[in-house]
Amino acid sequence: MRTSVRKTAIPMGYGVDRPRAREPWPGKGTARTGLRLDAIPSRQEAKRPDMSDQTPQQPDAPHTSETDFDAMTRDIADVPAVEVITTVAVHLMSSAAVNLGLAEEGDAHKDLDEARKLIHALAGLVTASATEIGSYHAAPLRDGLKSLQLAFREASVVPDEPGQGPGEKFTGPVYG
Repeated sequence: MRTSVRKTAIPMGYGVDRPRAREPWPGKGTARTGLRLDAIPSRQEAKRPDMSDQTPQQPDAPHTSETDFDAMTRDIADVPAVEVITTVAVHLMSSAAVNLGLAEEGDAHKDLDEARKLIHALAGLVTASATEIGSYHAAPLRDGLKSLQLAFREASVVPDEPGQGPGEKFTGPVYG
């Protein structure tokens, strides 16, 4: 949506360009609030009928998958790459933590093979994207990755040799 801008005489300190003020509603209403007085229902109109008397209302326009896809595509295009990368990393971390048994009812979801794969993928993502997302975003991801790698070593019946654990191919050996 585009806002029009008009130049007006503005007191000092307010800048030169300002968005145009809301135009008054045609007919009844005030320019100051933009409130249409004829849009306010009367008391009788405002009374809500008994809910059992109402039938479910259908949406005005049927949604098609094509319009939903267009809306999603526009939303995805607006998301910065840093946000996408960190979101994926957080999802990988969360899933790995659940598979390590660190969530509530942890033993019910414990699967070290799945956790190994997720930690390995997370290590690859964090290592490959660190230069792109910057240290501000990469440092917490590295800390979370290290914590998961140590938790994996602790959860394993036979711990891997240092440098052989999940993701250590990318990060180097992890020591507690």
